[in-house]
Amino acid sequence: FEFDPLLELGKAIFDVKTMETVLPADLVQRFVAAISSGEPTSEEDQKAIADAMFTWARNLGATDFAHWFFPMRGGGGAVGGSLGAYKMDTLIDLEFGAKYANKPMKACLPYERLFQGETDGSSFPNGGLRITHSAAAFTTWDRSSPPMVVSTTLMIPCAFVTHYGKCIDEKTPLLRSADAVRTQGLRMLKAAGLASDATNMFSYLGWEQEFFVIPAELYKARPDLVNCGRTLIGKLPTRNQQADLNYFGPVPDRVAKLLDKVQAEMLKAGTPMAVKHNEVAPGQHEMSPVFCVASPSCDNNVLFMEMMNREACKLGLQVLFHEKPFAGINGNGKHANWSIGTDTGLNFFYPGKTDEAAKLFVTAIACLAYGLAQHNELVRCAVAHAGNDHRLGAQEAPPAIISLYPGTGFEAHVESICAGGELLGYKAEKKKQSTGCSAAMAVESNVEDRNRTAPFPFCGNRFEFRAVGSSQNCSFPIMICNTIMSSGMAHLSELVEGGKSLRDAVAEMYAANKHVIFTGNGYSAEWPIEAEKRGLPNLNTTPKAVATWASDKNKAIFEKLGIYTAEETEARAEVMYENYITTLGVEADTMVQMMETGIYPACAKDMAKYAGMAKMAGERQKVYEGIVDETEKLKALIADKHKASLPEEAAYLCDTVKPQMNTLRALVDKAEGLLETSLYPYPSYEALLYSHHH
Repeated sequence: FEFDPLLELGKAIFDVKTMETVLPADLVQRFVAAISSGEPTSEEDQKAIADAMFTWARNLGATDFAHWFFPMRGGGGAVGGSLGAYKMDTLIDLEFGAKYANKPMKACLPYERLFQGETDGSSFPNGGLRITHSAAAFTTWDRSSPPMVVSTTLMIPCAFVTHYGKCIDEKTPLLRSADAVRTQGLRMLKAAGLASDATNMFSYLGWEQEFFVIPAELYKARPDLVNCGRTLIGKLPTRNQQADLNYFGPVPDRVAKLLDKVQAEMLKAGTPMAVKHNEVAPGQHEMSPVFCVASPSCDNNVLFMEMMNREACKLGLQVLFHEKPFAGINGNGKHANWSIGTDTGLNFFYPGKTDEAAKLFVTAIACLAYGLAQHNELVRCAVAHAGNDHRLGAQEAPPAIISLYPGTGFEAHVESICAGGELLGYKAEKKKQSTGCSAAMAVESNVEDRNRTAPFPFCGNRFEFRAVGSSQNCSFPIMICNTIMSSGMAHLSELVEGGKSLRDAVAEMYAANKHVIFTGNGYSAEWPIEAEKRGLPNLNTTPKAVATWASDKNKAIFEKLGIYTAEETEARAEVMYENYITTLGVEADTMVQMMETGIYPACAKDMAKYAGMAKMAGERQKVYEGIVDETEKLKALIADKHKASLPEEAAYLCDTVKPQMNTLRALVDKAEGLLETSLYPYPSYEALLYSHHH
């Protein structure tokens, strides 16, 4: 290490703790209060904060600052897919008060440019909210997310809105949803007569980021990885993950150096990175931090993704964040551990040890069940993109059917409440389980068992949104979690404010929405059939999911909670369609190119070696000619992909082009097993997954 990471914890983050050491206490109090109230920071306070931040950042070696914002680039997995956007400005300004015509420079952080910036909004995905002749857009510091110094740049997390205040980013809707959680959460607590001392609410996120690490020189030799983030062809090595050898195994030395370096830098930048380990597939790994408030947590995840590839490059490695870089083995997810709680420390999703905490727990899950049942399609849309379509429902990730797993014991308690029982009575007890030996003490088991097949399982003090894709910005799915929870809390408040008792209101909500609760095996063939009987949608492709996004019902809840206007909702749908169409189009074009410039020549050279040896040639000629035939079919389909509307084009690519790519792939992968090894034109799966382990 260049430094001891545990001695540098949070050294490079300008959080409230740091502010308290460099600014007056009353100013810090005003700043923190304004984050929740929405009051603007006064010009006087802005100047003081900018001056203090400049001195602090310079002491850490900063020479630039950047407004760091998060366009709607969506998932997909190719490098850059969900990364932040920023330009670096030098920490200087002109001395405009000087008498000279050519004003001299001075080193500083201008307060106006700390709190607001301007850029072109039309060059980022915007769903028609910006065009070239109406392009102005603005960045504004998210005061709830602390700036940090990364290398020599002071990074300032920002919201990104148009000239008319329309959001064209991932962060702004998340911040609006946090406001909804605060408003509806406090309203619900008041209606329920709970936590009367609470004055604020927060949503929290702890992410678990999965990824593959491969040699950079082999990455560069694969056009599909470079252009698409995933392999479009490739045959699994005979040993892959079937022996369960990789999970929690020793991390290869080159990769360990990468993980250690990134962990150290993230700790210094204020992210509490806590875990690193091998994942199930060869070449696959995971890192995760301790949870924090959702908005900065989402920013930390983007910083992590950026930092991983920056540091990997120095070690001759490449990190793959696509949901399915390699067919046939596990893909990458980004499990989002989400919760909400009060400023007094009351967690809505922790059963607690008091009657008040237990009653809140039961009430909160009623609100969540309402949100998941009534806005089921929204939750599916939160994780809908081309990369995740390869992963969801693949016996490694939750199905595309959105359900809630609160545990079998809690499911029984729900039935009791619906039958007239009291809200209290759920026994949230951890039990000691004997190990059967003397040296190892008994273990304390969880309140409920874990269900890895559920998209939304209970994990003791939070819910884990397991369907989130690895390449996504967490902001979008967490915004949806906040939205549906706020909707549920608003509905419960309306029932109680309308005269119902809390018990009856909760019972009514469970009775109407318990069909979304499922505690069985989400991987089973029976579950889709049962889900259909329950009325739960199975939107198993991105085009099917996005088609539901801008419904009147969804627009209404977004507008009611102040998260999206109708225009912003429609713009987001357009962006999602465009992202999907672009991703599939690039994949199809790349596949054709790989056939014509790599696979065709290799097959021809291999076939020539078997002239006059028909028996030894076997089925080579049939397979190789089949590749040509299927490629020509794919080219014809690509030529006809442009349709009258975005939904039609997305559906065509999904239902017609993508299956043809799969047909072609099957032949190419078969050919890989027939070709002389030296003739195969691209690095094999075996080389990609294992060569850097030694």
